[in-house]
Amino acid sequence: MAAGIFHGMIGNSVLMRRLFDLITKLADDDQETVLIQGESGTGKELVAKAIHAYSPRAAKNFVPVNCAAIPDELLESELFGYSKGAFTGAGTAKVGRVQYADKGSLFLDEIGDMKPVLQAKLLRVLQEREFEPVGALKPISVDIRVIAATHCNLEQMVEEGRFREDLYYRLSVVPLVIPPLRDRKEDLPFLLDHFIKTTGNKRTKPLLGFDRNAMQALLSCDWRGNVRELQNLVQHMRVLYGGEIVAFNDLPEKYQVDFKEDINENFNVSATENEPPPPCANRPQELTSSVYPDLPPVTTPAAVGFSAEEGVDFKAMVNDFESQLILQALKMTRGNKKEAAEILNLKRTTLMEKIKKKQLQDAWQDY
Repeated sequence: MAAGIFHGMIGNSVLMRRLFDLITKLADDDQETVLIQGESGTGKELVAKAIHAYSPRAAKNFVPVNCAAIPDELLESELFGYSKGAFTGAGTAKVGRVQYADKGSLFLDEIGDMKPVLQAKLLRVLQEREFEPVGALKPISVDIRVIAATHCNLEQMVEEGRFREDLYYRLSVVPLVIPPLRDRKEDLPFLLDHFIKTTGNKRTKPLLGFDRNAMQALLSCDWRGNVRELQNLVQHMRVLYGGEIVAFNDLPEKYQVDFKEDINENFNVSATENEPPPPCANRPQELTSSVYPDLPPVTTPAAVGFSAEEGVDFKAMVNDFESQLILQALKMTRGNKKEAAEILNLKRTTLMEKIKKKQLQDAWQDY
C-alpha cells in the first residue's frame, strides 16, 4: 500500500491518517484558534500550513513567527509594528506581522517562549480582534486566524505561573497533537523513500536505499529529533556515503548502538562483532521454571466469567495480568531485569519503562 501524502506530510499509519482527517475538519472552520502540540521535528509548521491551505483563507497570507528565534525586545514590534517616532530610529511606520496576516493566518511557533507582557497583548487580539502598534494611540481592527504551536507542556507552565491561563484556554479551543516518529515507525520506510527521491542526488552512484539490517537498526531507534532527524540522516548518507545501498556498518555510530545492545541482549552476541545477526533470526527460547526449580512458571490467567449486565473492566484486568507477569518474571530471576525481559520476550528498556510506570521496582520481593 502506498503511503499517504497530505500537503507535504507522509504517513500510512492510523495515527497520521487520523491527523490528516482532523486537519481537514479544522480547516473548514477558519475562525477558531488551533494549538498544535508536538516534539521538535514532528512537522508543526507543515500542519499549520496545511490548515491554512485547506481553509477559506488560503488565498490570503500565511505569516509565520518563531517566538523563540526573535529577541524579546524585538518581538513586540515584529508582531504589532510601530508608528513613526515611536522610539529613536523609528523614522517611518512599520507594519507588523499581525496586520500583514489580516484576512489570513498567523502562525505563532514556540509560543511557550513568549513573555507575559506580549501574551496579554495577544489575548486582546484574540478577544477584541484589534491591536495597537508600538507608539500608536488608535487601535487597528484585524481579521486573522491564529494557529499556535509548541513543544512545551503549556498546562504545566500555567500551573507554574509561566503562561497566562486565560490565553492558554483561548489558544487551545481545538488542540491538535502530532505523534512522534517513534509512535508511528511503520511510516519510517515511506519517509526514507520520500527523502531519498526528493533530496538532490547528483552522484555517479545515486543513493537508492538501506538494506535489511540497516533498516532494522533505524526501526529500533527512538528518533528524538523525529522526522527532521530522519531527513538529516538521509542527507548525511548522501554526502558521506559512496555506495548505493546503505548497510548496517555504514550507518553513523549513534544509530548502531541501540540496535547492537538489543541484539546482544536477545541473541547473546559479543559486542565486538561487526555485523548483527539477521533481524528475523529466532529469539532465545523462553526461560521456564526448570531453570529455577524452586519457583513457579509464568502462568496464564484463569477463565474470566462475567454477565452481560455487569460487564468487565477489560483495561484493569489486562493491566493487572501484565503486572503479575512482570512480578513473576522478576521473582524467577531474583530481580535480574535482563533475564526477566528474556522470559517475557521484551526489550530490557521496555521492561524498565513498565516497571517504573507500574512502580514495581521492589514489589517482586513480596510477590
